[in-house]
Amino acid sequence: MAPTSQQGFILTRHWRDTRHGTEIEFWLATDGGPRKIRLNGQASVAFAEAGQRAAIEAQLALAGGGQQADVRELPLKTFEQQPVVGIYCSHYKQLTALERTLRERGIKLYEADIRPPERYLMERFITASVQIEGGQQSGHTVTDCKLRPAPDYRPVLKMVSLDIETSAYEDLYSIALEGCGQRQVYMLGDAPGQGRTDADCAPDFALEYCATPRQLIEKLNAWFQLHDPDAIIGWSLVQFDLRVLQKNADKHKVPLLLGREGRQIDWRKHHAKQEYVFAALAGRIAIDGIEALRAASWSFPSFSLENVSQAMLGEGKDIGDAYDKMAEIERRFRHDKPALAHYNLKDCELVTRIFDKARLMAFILERAHVTGLQADHFGGSIAAFSHHYLPRMHREGYVAPSVGDIEVGPSPGGFVMDSKPGLYDSVVVLDYKSLYPSIIRTFLVDPVGMIEGAAGGPGRGVPGFRGAVFSRDKHCLPAIVDTLWQGRDEAKRHKNEALSQALKLLMNSFCGVLGSPDCRFFNPKLVSSVTLRGHEMMKLTRELVEREGYDVIYGDTDSIFIWLKKEYGNGEALAIGQGLADKINLWWKDTLQRELGLESQLEIEFDTHFRKFFMPTIRGSELGSKKRYAGLSANAQGEEEVIYRGLEVARSDWTPLAHQFQKGLFNRIFRNEPYQDYVRDYARKTVSGEYDDLLVYRKRLRHRLDEYQVNVPPQVRAARLADAYNQSLQRPLRYQNGGWISYVMTTGGPEPLEVVKSSIDYQHYVSKQLQPIADAILLPLHDSFAGLTTSQGNLF
Repeated sequence: MAPTSQQGFILTRHWRDTRHGTEIEFWLATDGGPRKIRLNGQASVAFAEAGQRAAIEAQLALAGGGQQADVRELPLKTFEQQPVVGIYCSHYKQLTALERTLRERGIKLYEADIRPPERYLMERFITASVQIEGGQQSGHTVTDCKLRPAPDYRPVLKMVSLDIETSAYEDLYSIALEGCGQRQVYMLGDAPGQGRTDADCAPDFALEYCATPRQLIEKLNAWFQLHDPDAIIGWSLVQFDLRVLQKNADKHKVPLLLGREGRQIDWRKHHAKQEYVFAALAGRIAIDGIEALRAASWSFPSFSLENVSQAMLGEGKDIGDAYDKMAEIERRFRHDKPALAHYNLKDCELVTRIFDKARLMAFILERAHVTGLQADHFGGSIAAFSHHYLPRMHREGYVAPSVGDIEVGPSPGGFVMDSKPGLYDSVVVLDYKSLYPSIIRTFLVDPVGMIEGAAGGPGRGVPGFRGAVFSRDKHCLPAIVDTLWQGRDEAKRHKNEALSQALKLLMNSFCGVLGSPDCRFFNPKLVSSVTLRGHEMMKLTRELVEREGYDVIYGDTDSIFIWLKKEYGNGEALAIGQGLADKINLWWKDTLQRELGLESQLEIEFDTHFRKFFMPTIRGSELGSKKRYAGLSANAQGEEEVIYRGLEVARSDWTPLAHQFQKGLFNRIFRNEPYQDYVRDYARKTVSGEYDDLLVYRKRLRHRLDEYQVNVPPQVRAARLADAYNQSLQRPLRYQNGGWISYVMTTGGPEPLEVVKSSIDYQHYVSKQLQPIADAILLPLHDSFAGLTTSQGNLF
C-alpha cells in the first residue's frame, strides 16, 4: 500500500549491489516506529576529463559483462578548467573497479570514492531529517519512495544502556541492560539455592540465570528483538562491550544478532589505529559515551566511568577503579552473583544518567542534522565539509579535485603573540567571535572562488595570501558558513544549546579541513588565506588598542589580553573593554568597505575582566610563556572565579598535591592575603606524611611496554614493576599494551600502587612538584620557595 507522507530521522545507511543495480537502504526513526527505506536501481557516478572519453569507453567495452554503464557530456569542469563527462554505472563495485583499472592506465576519475548513500543524500541537501513521499509500504519497509529534507523533525529515540562483566580473559559473566522500560541482567551460572530467590537478591531489576555463555548471547538477541531499541549507549561500548560480545559469540558458535531484522554486526577495522574497530548495526546507532562527550567538547583528566561519573553525578561505580577490582568481580561471580548483577547494572545506570546530564543524545541528533554524518560516527570533519560543499560546487559548474592533487606544504597555524610575564591588576580580554568562519565570510575564502578569482584577471578579486585571489561573486563556502552562522544565532535565541554547539563545532572545523592533506580541497593558499589573515588582524588589533593608551600583554589566535595600566573597579573595566570592542568593530567596518569594498563580518567582543592576572615565564627563562596563565575573573554581577589555562592545576600529569598547592597559593596572592605561612605549612605537612594521599601520579602509557627501549619514563618503570608483580601472582598482565598507570615516587624510584615497597621520596615532591609551582609566581614578587622554607630549618 502507498504510505501517507511521514517524517523520519536517518539512523543508519547501507548499500549493496544486486542483480538489478545498486540498492540503498536507510533505517529511520519515526513517530510511528522504525522504517526501512529501500531505494532500488540507484546509479553510481564519477567524472573524468572529456578528453579521456574514448579511452574510458574502450575500457568499458573491454570489460563487457551484464552490468550497464553510460558516459554522458555534462556542463561541468575540473579545477584546471577542463570539461568533464559523467560515468554512470549500474553497480557501485563496477565503478570502483573501473576507477582502479583506469588509474593504472594514468586516467583519473573524480569523486569515485563517494558511496551511494552519501551521494544520494548530499545531492538532495539531506543531512538527517527527511520527509518520506510516495512509494509502497509493506510492514515497516517503504520502497520506491522519494526523500526530501525535513529540517525541523527530531525523534524521541528508544535507548538502552548496555554493559557486560567478564573474567580477566574476557570470558563473559553477565550482561546488563537498562532502557525501553526494562532493567535486566543475564547472569552465567545457577540460580540461588533453596530459600533465596531472585526477587530477594534483586528487588529492583530482573535477574535471569543462564546455564551457558551461548544462552547468554541468545537471551541478549531475544531482548533486542522484543524491545527493539533505536540506540545502544555504553562506555567503551564498541571497543570493549560489543567486541567482547562478538568474541564470545564466535567462540560459542552462536550469532550475535543486535541489528534490526536479526542482522549481525558489520565490523570494520580502522585504517590507521591498531585494534580500533567500527561496528555497524542495521537500524540501530551505537553511541560510546567517551566519544560522545569528547565530540561535545567535554574534558576530564580521565574519561574512566568512575572519574566522569564522580565529576558529573557526585557518585561512582559500585566497586570503583580500585586495583583489586578484577579480584572483587571474580569473588562476586563465584560467591555473590546478585552483587555482581547489581554492579553490572549500576554501570548502565551511570551511563544513562551521564547522557541525561550532558544532554548528549540531543547533541548527537543535532550534530547529525548539521553535519550530514551518521549519528554514531564521530570525527568526520572532512566528510561533513564534503557533504555540504560538493552539491553546491556542482551547481557552480565544477567537480571536486582528488586527494593529493595539490602538493603538501607547510601551512601556518593561529597567531600567538609573545607574552609579557608578570602579575597585573585589571586585564581585560577581547575575543573575536568565530574568527576563522568570520574571515571566510568577510574575505570570501573558498576553493571554487580561488579558481574563479585566478581566472578573473588582476585587480578584480579579493586578495588572499600566498598569491590567492578570490572571486567576488562566484563561491560556495561563504554562503554555507553564513547559513550555519544564522542558524546558530537562531538556536541561541531559542536556547537550543545542543544545536548551537553542533553548528559552532562544524563552522570552526572548516579551516582545519582546508589545511588537511587528507581533504580533497586541501591547498596551502586556502588555509593561509584564513590563518595569515588572522595573524594580520591580531597585529592590527594590537596597534588599535595601543593607540588608545593601553598595553597588550598577550594574544592567542582570536583573543587579545589588554592591561589597563592601573587598577579599575569591575564596572569601569567592563565599560572600557566594551568601548574598545565597539571602536575596533567600527574600524573594521569602515576600513574594509573603503579599501576593499567588502562588508565586514568581523566582530570582536568583550570576554573577561581579570581583577588580577598572572602570566608566567618559560621555566628556566626570562621569556614569557604562551598558552599558560591564571587570573581572578569578575563578571558583571561581581562574582569572582580563578581561571587556569595550561598551568599545572589544569594538567592531569601533575599530582593532586601540586594541584591543591597551586590553587591555594594563587587564591591567596590574587586576593592580597598572606601566603608565607601557607607555603611553609604545606611543605612541612608534605614531608611529615600528612598529604600522602595526594602524592599519586596518574599517567598514560601511549605505547606497548616493550617499545620503550632508550628513554624509559617513570610511568613505564612503574608499569613494568606492576606487571612483574601481577605475573608473580598469576594474574593477567594489565599494562603490556598501554593504558593508565598510577604510581608514587619512592626512595627506590617510581613504584605502582599495586606494590609500594619503599618509603616515599618526599624530597622529590618538594623539589619537583611544590618548588616549581611556587617559584613561578613568587620570584616576580621578589620571594622564593627556598627562602620561605629554609627559614624554618631543614625540612629533612
